[in-house]
Amino acid sequence: MVNSKSFDYIIIGNGLAGLQLALALSKESAFANKQIALLDKSSKSINDKTWSYWEKGIGKWDAIVKKSWDRALFFSSKKHLTLELKPYKYKTIQALDFYNNAKSILLENNNFHFIEDEVLTIEDQNKIVVHTNSNNYTTNHVFDSRITEDYFSSLNNYINIIQHFKGCVIRTNTPIFNSNEFTMMDYRVKDGEQTTFTYVLPFSETEALIEFTYFTTTVVEEETYDGFIKKYISETLKIDDYKILETESGSIPMTNFPFNNYSTKNITKIGTAGGWVKGSTGYSFKHTEKKVLKIIENLKQNKKPSKGLFKKRYKFYDTIFLKVLHDDNEKGEWIFEQFYAKNSIDTMFRFLDEESSLLEELKIMKSLFSRAFIQAFFKTLK
Repeated sequence: MVNSKSFDYIIIGNGLAGLQLALALSKESAFANKQIALLDKSSKSINDKTWSYWEKGIGKWDAIVKKSWDRALFFSSKKHLTLELKPYKYKTIQALDFYNNAKSILLENNNFHFIEDEVLTIEDQNKIVVHTNSNNYTTNHVFDSRITEDYFSSLNNYINIIQHFKGCVIRTNTPIFNSNEFTMMDYRVKDGEQTTFTYVLPFSETEALIEFTYFTTTVVEEETYDGFIKKYISETLKIDDYKILETESGSIPMTNFPFNNYSTKNITKIGTAGGWVKGSTGYSFKHTEKKVLKIIENLKQNKKPSKGLFKKRYKFYDTIFLKVLHDDNEKGEWIFEQFYAKNSIDTMFRFLDEESSLLEELKIMKSLFSRAFIQAFFKTLK
Protein backbone atom coordinates (compact mmCIF):
# COMPACT_ATOMS: atom_id res chain seq x y z
CA MET A 1 0.00 0.00 0.00
CA VAL A 2 1.33 3.43 -0.99
CA ASN A 3 0.37 6.07 1.56
CA SER A 4 2.14 9.05 0.02
CA LYS A 5 0.78 10.93 -2.97
CA SER A 6 3.91 13.00 -3.49
CA PHE A 7 7.13 11.74 -5.08
CA ASP A 8 10.42 13.11 -6.31
CA TYR A 9 10.07 11.21 -9.59
CA ILE A 10 7.20 9.39 -11.25
CA ILE A 11 7.87 6.85 -14.00
CA ILE A 12 4.83 6.12 -16.16
CA GLY A 13 5.00 2.65 -17.69
CA ASN A 14 6.74 -0.45 -16.35
CA GLY A 15 8.04 -1.59 -19.72
CA LEU A 16 11.60 -1.79 -20.95
CA ALA A 17 12.41 1.93 -20.63
CA GLY A 18 10.63 2.53 -17.34
CA LEU A 19 12.15 -0.45 -15.55
CA GLN A 20 15.65 0.10 -16.95
CA LEU A 21 15.47 3.70 -15.75
CA ALA A 22 14.25 2.64 -12.32
CA LEU A 23 17.00 0.03 -12.01
CA ALA A 24 19.65 2.60 -12.95
CA LEU A 25 18.29 5.06 -10.37
CA SER A 26 18.33 2.33 -7.71
CA LYS A 27 22.04 1.72 -8.24
CA GLU A 28 23.06 5.36 -7.73
CA SER A 29 23.60 6.57 -4.17
CA ALA A 30 22.67 10.10 -5.32
CA PHE A 31 19.04 8.95 -5.59
CA ALA A 32 18.86 6.78 -2.46
CA ASN A 33 16.71 9.36 -0.66
CA LYS A 34 14.47 10.10 -3.62
CA GLN A 35 10.92 8.75 -3.50
CA ILE A 36 10.14 7.18 -6.86
CA ALA A 37 6.78 5.86 -8.05
CA LEU A 38 6.23 3.52 -10.99
CA LEU A 39 2.72 3.79 -12.42
CA ASP A 40 1.31 1.21 -14.82
CA LYS A 41 -2.20 -0.06 -15.46
CA SER A 42 -0.78 -3.58 -15.93
CA SER A 43 0.84 -5.86 -13.37
CA LYS A 44 3.33 -7.03 -16.05
CA SER A 45 2.71 -10.66 -15.13
CA ILE A 46 2.69 -12.26 -18.59
CA ASN A 47 5.41 -12.92 -21.17
CA ASP A 48 4.21 -10.47 -23.81
CA LYS A 49 7.35 -10.05 -25.91
CA THR A 50 10.96 -11.04 -26.55
CA TRP A 51 13.90 -8.62 -26.68
CA SER A 52 17.07 -9.43 -28.60
CA TYR A 53 20.34 -7.55 -28.90
CA TRP A 54 24.05 -8.00 -29.57
CA GLU A 55 26.99 -7.14 -27.36
CA LYS A 56 30.58 -8.10 -26.67
CA GLY A 57 31.51 -10.17 -23.64
CA ILE A 58 29.67 -10.32 -20.36
CA GLY A 59 26.67 -8.03 -20.07
CA LYS A 60 24.59 -6.70 -17.20
CA TRP A 61 21.54 -8.76 -18.22
CA ASP A 62 23.28 -12.13 -18.65
CA ALA A 63 21.61 -13.62 -15.56
CA ILE A 64 18.22 -13.49 -17.31
CA VAL A 65 19.32 -14.18 -20.91
CA LYS A 66 17.32 -17.13 -22.24
CA LYS A 67 19.75 -18.00 -25.04
CA SER A 68 22.70 -16.54 -26.94
CA TRP A 69 24.27 -17.32 -30.31
CA ASP A 70 27.66 -16.79 -32.01
CA ARG A 71 26.41 -17.30 -35.55
CA ALA A 72 23.59 -15.82 -37.64
CA LEU A 73 22.03 -16.88 -40.94
CA PHE A 74 20.65 -14.59 -43.64
CA PHE A 75 18.59 -15.81 -46.61
CA SER A 76 17.43 -13.75 -49.57
CA SER A 77 15.88 -15.16 -52.71
CA LYS A 78 19.41 -15.11 -54.22
CA LYS A 79 21.88 -15.52 -51.35
CA HIS A 80 22.54 -17.55 -48.23
CA LEU A 81 24.96 -15.91 -45.81
CA THR A 82 26.48 -17.35 -42.66
CA LEU A 83 27.59 -14.56 -40.34
CA GLU A 84 30.15 -15.32 -37.65
CA LEU A 85 29.36 -12.82 -34.91
CA LYS A 86 32.44 -13.11 -32.68
CA PRO A 87 33.48 -11.14 -30.69
CA TYR A 88 29.76 -10.33 -30.40
CA LYS A 89 26.99 -12.54 -29.13
CA TYR A 90 23.34 -12.20 -30.04
CA LYS A 91 21.25 -12.51 -26.87
CA THR A 92 17.56 -12.94 -26.16
CA ILE A 93 15.58 -12.07 -23.04
CA GLN A 94 11.96 -12.95 -22.42
CA ALA A 95 9.95 -9.98 -21.17
CA LEU A 96 8.49 -11.77 -18.14
CA ASP A 97 11.96 -12.70 -16.91
CA PHE A 98 12.98 -9.05 -17.25
CA TYR A 99 9.86 -7.76 -15.48
CA ASN A 100 10.20 -10.21 -12.58
CA ASN A 101 13.92 -9.59 -12.16
CA ALA A 102 13.50 -5.81 -12.20
CA LYS A 103 10.60 -5.83 -9.75
CA SER A 104 12.43 -8.12 -7.32
CA ILE A 105 15.45 -5.78 -7.29
CA LEU A 106 13.41 -2.59 -6.97
CA LEU A 107 11.21 -3.93 -4.17
CA GLU A 108 14.31 -4.34 -2.03
CA ASN A 109 14.52 -0.53 -1.98
CA ASN A 110 12.12 1.29 0.33
CA ASN A 111 12.08 4.37 -1.89
CA PHE A 112 10.51 2.64 -4.92
CA HIS A 113 6.73 2.28 -5.04
CA PHE A 114 4.71 0.28 -7.59
CA ILE A 115 1.22 1.67 -8.24
CA GLU A 116 -1.18 -0.23 -10.51
CA ASP A 117 -3.34 2.49 -12.00
CA GLU A 118 -4.01 4.15 -15.36
CA VAL A 119 -2.64 7.64 -15.97
CA LEU A 120 -5.21 9.96 -17.51
CA THR A 121 -3.51 13.35 -17.75
CA ILE A 122 -0.47 15.28 -16.55
CA GLU A 123 -0.67 18.88 -15.36
CA ASP A 124 2.67 20.54 -16.06
CA GLN A 125 2.93 23.37 -13.55
CA ASN A 126 5.49 24.32 -10.88
CA LYS A 127 4.51 21.13 -9.07
CA ILE A 128 3.53 18.50 -11.60
CA VAL A 129 0.24 16.68 -11.01
CA VAL A 130 -0.36 13.22 -12.46
CA HIS A 131 -4.06 12.39 -12.62
CA THR A 132 -4.96 8.69 -12.60
CA ASN A 133 -8.22 6.76 -12.46
CA SER A 134 -8.20 6.69 -8.68
CA ASN A 135 -5.80 9.39 -7.44
CA ASN A 136 -3.80 12.53 -8.09
CA TYR A 137 -0.04 12.41 -7.51
CA THR A 138 2.41 15.29 -7.34
CA THR A 139 6.05 15.11 -8.35
CA ASN A 140 9.10 17.14 -9.34
CA HIS A 141 9.61 15.28 -12.62
CA VAL A 142 7.77 12.74 -14.77
CA PHE A 143 9.35 10.13 -17.05
CA ASP A 144 6.53 9.30 -19.44
CA SER A 145 6.44 6.30 -21.80
CA ARG A 146 3.03 7.10 -23.31
CA ILE A 147 3.17 7.94 -27.01
CA THR A 148 1.87 11.42 -27.82
CA GLU A 149 -1.48 11.58 -29.60
CA ASP A 150 0.16 13.77 -32.27
CA TYR A 151 1.89 10.68 -33.64
CA PHE A 152 -1.47 9.11 -34.46
CA SER A 153 -2.90 12.30 -35.96
CA SER A 154 -3.90 12.42 -39.61
CA LEU A 155 -1.77 15.57 -39.78
CA ASN A 156 1.39 13.53 -39.11
CA ASN A 157 3.31 13.98 -42.37
CA TYR A 158 6.48 12.20 -41.22
CA ILE A 159 7.65 8.88 -42.64
CA ASN A 160 5.87 6.07 -40.84
CA ILE A 161 6.83 2.45 -41.41
CA ILE A 162 5.39 -0.13 -39.03
CA GLN A 163 7.41 -3.14 -37.96
CA HIS A 164 4.58 -5.53 -37.18
CA PHE A 165 4.85 -9.23 -36.49
CA LYS A 166 3.49 -12.36 -34.95
CA GLY A 167 5.58 -15.19 -33.61
CA CYS A 168 5.03 -18.55 -32.00
CA VAL A 169 7.28 -20.77 -29.92
CA ILE A 170 7.01 -24.32 -31.21
CA ARG A 171 8.23 -27.64 -29.87
CA THR A 172 8.97 -30.60 -32.12
CA ASN A 173 9.02 -34.29 -31.20
CA THR A 174 12.42 -34.87 -32.79
CA PRO A 175 15.60 -32.74 -32.94
CA ILE A 176 15.23 -30.26 -35.82
CA PHE A 177 17.03 -27.03 -34.99
CA ASN A 178 20.70 -26.12 -34.78
CA SER A 179 20.69 -24.27 -31.47
CA ASN A 180 24.12 -22.76 -32.16
CA GLU A 181 22.81 -20.40 -34.86
CA PHE A 182 19.73 -18.26 -35.44
CA THR A 183 18.12 -16.82 -38.56
CA MET A 184 18.33 -13.03 -38.63
CA MET A 185 16.22 -12.66 -41.77
CA ASP A 186 14.80 -15.18 -44.24
CA TYR A 187 13.12 -13.75 -47.34
CA ARG A 188 12.32 -17.06 -49.01
CA VAL A 189 8.70 -16.84 -47.85
CA LYS A 190 7.25 -13.40 -48.61
CA ASP A 191 3.94 -11.61 -48.79
CA GLY A 192 4.11 -10.30 -52.36
CA GLU A 193 6.50 -7.49 -53.27
CA GLN A 194 6.76 -6.14 -49.75
CA THR A 195 9.52 -6.19 -47.15
CA THR A 196 8.53 -9.29 -45.19
CA PHE A 197 10.75 -11.96 -43.67
CA THR A 198 10.91 -14.75 -41.11
CA TYR A 199 13.02 -14.59 -37.95
CA VAL A 200 13.99 -17.81 -36.15
CA LEU A 201 15.47 -18.14 -32.66
CA PRO A 202 16.24 -21.78 -31.77
CA PHE A 203 16.29 -22.20 -27.99
CA SER A 204 17.16 -25.90 -28.26
CA GLU A 205 17.16 -28.69 -30.85
CA THR A 206 13.40 -29.08 -30.37
CA GLU A 207 12.18 -25.58 -29.48
CA ALA A 208 12.27 -22.29 -31.38
CA LEU A 209 10.55 -18.95 -31.84
CA ILE A 210 9.31 -18.54 -35.44
CA GLU A 211 8.28 -14.98 -36.23
CA PHE A 212 6.87 -13.48 -39.44
CA THR A 213 7.65 -9.77 -39.75
CA TYR A 214 6.56 -6.89 -41.98
CA PHE A 215 8.27 -3.53 -42.55
CA THR A 216 5.28 -1.84 -44.22
CA THR A 217 2.98 1.16 -43.89
CA THR A 218 -0.11 -0.90 -43.03
CA VAL A 219 -0.82 -3.90 -40.82
CA VAL A 220 -2.53 -7.18 -41.73
CA GLU A 221 -5.10 -9.51 -40.17
CA GLU A 222 -3.87 -12.06 -37.65
CA GLU A 223 -4.67 -14.99 -39.92
CA THR A 224 -2.24 -13.57 -42.50
CA TYR A 225 0.68 -13.92 -40.08
CA ASP A 226 -0.56 -17.39 -39.12
CA GLY A 227 -0.66 -18.49 -42.75
CA PHE A 228 2.91 -17.44 -43.48
CA ILE A 229 4.24 -18.93 -40.24
CA LYS A 230 2.59 -22.27 -41.07
CA LYS A 231 3.94 -22.09 -44.62
CA TYR A 232 7.48 -21.39 -43.41
CA ILE A 233 7.38 -24.22 -40.86
CA SER A 234 6.08 -26.77 -43.36
CA GLU A 235 7.82 -25.72 -46.60
CA THR A 236 11.12 -24.22 -45.44
CA LEU A 237 11.79 -26.02 -42.17
CA LYS A 238 10.07 -29.23 -43.38
CA ILE A 239 8.35 -29.72 -40.02
CA ASP A 240 5.00 -31.52 -39.96
CA ASP A 241 4.58 -32.45 -36.31
CA TYR A 242 4.90 -29.70 -33.72
CA LYS A 243 3.13 -28.07 -30.81
CA ILE A 244 2.64 -24.32 -30.33
CA LEU A 245 3.69 -23.41 -26.77
CA GLU A 246 2.99 -19.66 -26.82
CA THR A 247 2.50 -16.74 -29.18
CA GLU A 248 3.50 -13.10 -29.24
CA SER A 249 2.73 -10.18 -31.52
CA GLY A 250 3.70 -6.57 -31.73
CA SER A 251 3.78 -3.33 -33.66
CA ILE A 252 6.83 -1.04 -33.49
CA PRO A 253 7.00 2.43 -35.08
CA MET A 254 9.90 2.89 -37.50
CA THR A 255 9.68 6.60 -38.13
CA ASN A 256 11.40 9.97 -38.26
CA PHE A 257 8.60 11.50 -36.19
CA PRO A 258 10.29 13.90 -33.68
CA PHE A 259 9.26 12.12 -30.47
CA ASN A 260 12.20 13.74 -28.68
CA ASN A 261 10.63 17.19 -29.18
CA TYR A 262 7.89 16.26 -26.72
CA SER A 263 10.21 16.26 -23.71
CA THR A 264 10.01 19.40 -21.56
CA LYS A 265 11.81 20.72 -18.50
CA ASN A 266 9.48 18.75 -16.22
CA ILE A 267 8.43 15.82 -18.40
CA THR A 268 10.87 13.49 -20.14
CA LYS A 269 9.45 11.15 -22.76
CA ILE A 270 11.10 7.72 -22.61
CA GLY A 271 11.11 4.52 -24.65
CA THR A 272 9.20 4.53 -27.92
CA ALA A 273 7.49 7.76 -26.82
CA GLY A 274 10.91 9.42 -26.52
CA GLY A 275 12.17 8.22 -29.91
CA TRP A 276 14.43 5.57 -28.39
CA VAL A 277 13.52 2.92 -30.98
CA LYS A 278 16.01 3.06 -33.84
CA GLY A 279 14.03 4.23 -36.85
CA SER A 280 15.72 2.03 -39.44
CA THR A 281 15.61 -1.28 -37.54
CA GLY A 282 13.15 -1.14 -34.66
CA TYR A 283 15.85 -2.24 -32.20
CA SER A 284 15.52 -0.70 -28.75
CA PHE A 285 17.07 -2.79 -25.96
CA LYS A 286 20.68 -1.54 -25.98
CA HIS A 287 19.63 1.92 -27.14
CA THR A 288 17.43 2.13 -24.07
CA GLU A 289 20.35 1.16 -21.85
CA LYS A 290 22.46 4.00 -23.29
CA LYS A 291 19.69 6.61 -23.07
CA VAL A 292 19.05 5.69 -19.44
CA LEU A 293 22.72 6.13 -18.53
CA LYS A 294 22.71 9.56 -20.20
CA ILE A 295 19.60 10.57 -18.26
CA ILE A 296 21.24 9.53 -14.99
CA GLU A 297 24.33 11.58 -15.89
CA ASN A 298 22.16 14.61 -16.70
CA LEU A 299 20.20 14.33 -13.46
CA LYS A 300 23.38 14.18 -11.40
CA GLN A 301 24.64 17.31 -13.16
CA ASN A 302 21.29 19.14 -12.76
CA LYS A 303 20.79 19.27 -16.52
CA LYS A 304 17.58 18.71 -18.45
CA PRO A 305 17.24 14.88 -18.41
CA SER A 306 16.68 14.63 -22.18
CA LYS A 307 19.73 16.74 -23.08
CA GLY A 308 22.13 15.11 -25.58
CA LEU A 309 20.23 11.84 -26.06
CA PHE A 310 20.52 11.85 -29.87
CA LYS A 311 23.14 12.21 -32.60
CA LYS A 312 21.73 14.09 -35.57
CA ARG A 313 23.66 12.25 -38.26
CA TYR A 314 22.15 8.88 -37.30
CA LYS A 315 18.68 10.41 -37.48
CA PHE A 316 19.63 11.52 -40.99
CA TYR A 317 20.77 8.01 -41.98
CA ASP A 318 17.58 6.50 -40.55
CA THR A 319 15.45 8.95 -42.53
CA ILE A 320 17.16 7.99 -45.80
CA PHE A 321 16.54 4.31 -45.10
CA LEU A 322 12.92 4.94 -44.13
CA LYS A 323 12.37 7.05 -47.25
CA VAL A 324 13.52 4.15 -49.46
CA LEU A 325 11.31 1.66 -47.60
CA HIS A 326 8.36 4.02 -47.85
CA ASP A 327 8.72 4.81 -51.55
CA ASP A 328 10.08 1.45 -52.75
CA ASN A 329 9.06 -1.08 -50.11
CA GLU A 330 10.00 -4.05 -52.27
CA LYS A 331 13.67 -2.99 -52.05
CA GLY A 332 13.93 -4.04 -48.40
CA GLU A 333 15.26 -7.49 -49.27
CA TRP A 334 17.97 -6.00 -51.52
CA ILE A 335 18.92 -3.39 -48.90
CA PHE A 336 19.49 -5.94 -46.15
CA GLU A 337 21.23 -8.35 -48.53
CA GLN A 338 23.75 -5.64 -49.45
CA PHE A 339 24.11 -4.56 -45.84
CA TYR A 340 24.99 -8.03 -44.56
CA ALA A 341 26.93 -9.22 -47.62
CA LYS A 342 29.23 -6.21 -48.06
CA ASN A 343 30.08 -5.17 -44.50
CA SER A 344 31.92 -6.77 -41.60
CA ILE A 345 29.97 -7.69 -38.48
CA ASP A 346 31.93 -5.17 -36.44
CA THR A 347 31.17 -2.36 -38.91
CA MET A 348 27.48 -3.25 -39.09
CA PHE A 349 26.93 -3.54 -35.35
CA ARG A 350 28.89 -0.38 -34.57
CA PHE A 351 26.78 1.47 -37.14
CA LEU A 352 23.51 0.12 -35.74
CA ASP A 353 24.71 0.91 -32.21
CA GLU A 354 25.46 4.49 -33.39
CA GLU A 355 29.10 4.14 -32.39
CA SER A 356 30.66 4.04 -35.86
CA SER A 357 33.32 6.28 -37.33
CA LEU A 358 32.66 8.49 -40.36
CA LEU A 359 34.80 6.11 -42.47
CA GLU A 360 32.66 3.15 -41.42
CA GLU A 361 29.51 5.08 -42.21
CA LEU A 362 30.81 5.91 -45.69
CA LYS A 363 31.49 2.20 -46.25
CA ILE A 364 27.92 1.39 -45.24
CA MET A 365 26.54 4.05 -47.57
CA LYS A 366 28.72 2.78 -50.43
CA SER A 367 27.43 -0.76 -49.95
CA LEU A 368 23.85 0.52 -50.33
CA PHE A 369 24.62 2.78 -53.28
CA SER A 370 21.64 2.72 -55.66
CA ARG A 371 19.30 5.05 -57.50
CA ALA A 372 16.69 4.71 -54.75
CA PHE A 373 19.20 5.73 -52.06
CA ILE A 374 20.47 8.68 -54.09
CA GLN A 375 16.91 9.94 -54.55
CA ALA A 376 16.14 9.42 -50.86
CA PHE A 377 19.35 11.22 -49.90
CA PHE A 378 18.47 14.39 -51.81
CA LYS A 379 14.82 14.29 -50.67
CA THR A 380 16.05 14.10 -47.07
CA LEU A 381 18.28 17.15 -47.58
CA LYS A 382 15.25 19.29 -48.46
